[in-house]
Amino acid sequence: MSIERIGASATGTGGQSLPFCQATVANGFVFVSGQVAMDENGFVVEGGVVPQTHKTIQNLIAILEKAGCTLKDVVKANVWLDDARDFHAFNRVYASYFGDAMPARACVQSPLMIDAKVEIEVIALKPQA
Repeated sequence: MSIERIGASATGTGGQSLPFCQATVANGFVFVSGQVAMDENGFVVEGGVVPQTHKTIQNLIAILEKAGCTLKDVVKANVWLDDARDFHAFNRVYASYFGDAMPARACVQSPLMIDAKVEIEVIALKPQA
């Protein structure tokens, strides 16, 4: 089994180093670590669940791209929402990115480790070369 790690050192709030990689590729699958709406400077974007969902998915897209994948290759998504009342607003943004290529998904309410409204991790199937 070959394993490739993508983005071995993740950057957290305030530029701190976090002890995980952005994604791991193993046996044709790409396992992307949970992403939040962190900007390039390591700060969570403000404005609530809608802008945070956009930024979180944009972060996922960037990591998937490093692995040679797109959102159409995602087969499973796990979602954590800080507030269950954000479910419908989150779903509208989420659907706008996945369109007809909806992956299997779980979505739960849970307090998040940082001051974020949403966290998403995905598993993608890497296209055959």
